[in-house]
Amino acid sequence: MDETAYAEPDIIARLARDLPHWRYEKGWIRRTFRTHSWKGTLMVINTVGHLAEAAWHHPDITASYAWVEVRLCTHSAKGITDKDFALAAKIEEVITWRPGPPLEGTPEKDARFAYIKYDQAAS
Repeated sequence: MDETAYAEPDIIARLARDLPHWRYEKGWIRRTFRTHSWKGTLMVINTVGHLAEAAWHHPDITASYAWVEVRLCTHSAKGITDKDFALAAKIEEVITWRPGPPLEGTPEKDARFAYIKYDQAAS
């Protein structure tokens, strides 16, 4: 499989076009997901873990009580490759998915049930 690393200007342009909530910083593409609580944080971590394992491409993850940062880089290519963009897109799709009818979705205003703070663009 081709693991050609992209140049920084190409990475930034592709993120702006395809993954606007992700950023390029210190050799990684990164995304911070805000959550309502530890429960939401664990749900995000487990979801990212499942996707990464299925893809066999593993991110670095840092977490705290109400946020999760996901960082992607293809170590074998020493940079950002199509693998990173593909996994970032799948993570974005799954984590920010919001149901529509007949599914009602998680009650965001009830702290007992709310778990992820959706970006305005994902609404």
